[in-house]
Amino acid sequence: MPIYEYKCPKGHVFELFHGFHDAGPDECVTCRAGPVVRVLHPVAVHFKGSGFYSTDYGRGNRKQSRDGEKGDKSDSGEKKEPEKKAPAAEASS
Repeated sequence: MPIYEYKCPKGHVFELFHGFHDAGPDECVTCRAGPVVRVLHPVAVHFKGSGFYSTDYGRGNRKQSRDGEKGDKSDSGEKKEPEKKAPAAEASS
């Protein structure tokens, strides 16, 4: 048997343990005001498997940086070698 949560017009919230097909209460158990309304809560949903992550949808290999700009092509997994600077020519006097 499930536990149901109800709320009266005056704001009292209470829980009742009754069967699925049993009728709910007509009045509040605290103040006897009625009618009471069943309170519904969202359920926790866990998406598992492929296809549920933001990286799986149409963005290809690009990743966005935190400030919202598009990442450059070096973020695609290719290693970029550091640029080598040519030694400065010595001035002859």
